[in-house]
Amino acid sequence: MTDDLPAFDLHHDAASRRFSTRLEGHEAELVYSLRDGRMIIEHTGVPEAIGGRGIAAALVKAALHHARTQGWRVVPACSYSAAYVQRHPQYADLVDA
Repeated sequence: MTDDLPAFDLHHDAASRRFSTRLEGHEAELVYSLRDGRMIIEHTGVPEAIGGRGIAAALVKAALHHARTQGWRVVPACSYSAAYVQRHPQYADLVDA
């Protein structure tokens, strides 16, 4: 399975622990926290008006890539991020329960 995604202009605000993108006047986000070297993905939200375009997947993929580069483990606490890592086994090595 491939995880090729449309390109979105994603932004990472490390101080706020948030990835986001704006599209057609709407903002989608992924919010995480850090604890003991682990990124806990707490929320992934995409407004209905811009849903169904792969934005949530792009946000989760960006967060997972960032976690990998930082050497962090990942706890996919929100349901979308949990489903994403189940569908993409290339991230299994990052996941903590």
